[in-house]
This record gives sequence, C-alpha cells and structure tokens, in this order.
Amino acid sequence: MKKLIWIIAVVAVLFFIAGVTIKAVAFLLWVAPFLLLAALLAFFLNRSGGKRIP
Repeated sequence: MKKLIWIIAVVAVLFFIAGVTIKAVAFLLWVAPFLLLAALLAFFLNRSGGKRIP
C-alpha cells in the first residue's frame, strides 16, 4: 500500500511539472514572434544606419 501511495505521489508531481512546462512553452510561443520581429527590425536598422550612399 505504501508503494502505491509513493507511485501516485510521484505521478502527481510529474503531472504538475509537465503542466507548468506546457504553460510556459505556450507563453513562449506567443512571445517568440514578437521577439523575432524586434530582432529583425533591430538588424535592419543597424545594417542601414550609418552608411552613406555615394
């Protein structure tokens, strides 16, 4: 009976960790496109700035 309780407790902790991880990944999936756009914008502004066209 104690083994069953330990197994249930371990599974519950694993499910909790998986749930938190999935929510974090879902949040990052919403943040990633905005970060990508900001990086591209900074790249192109850095590339075009400071150069003189003859």
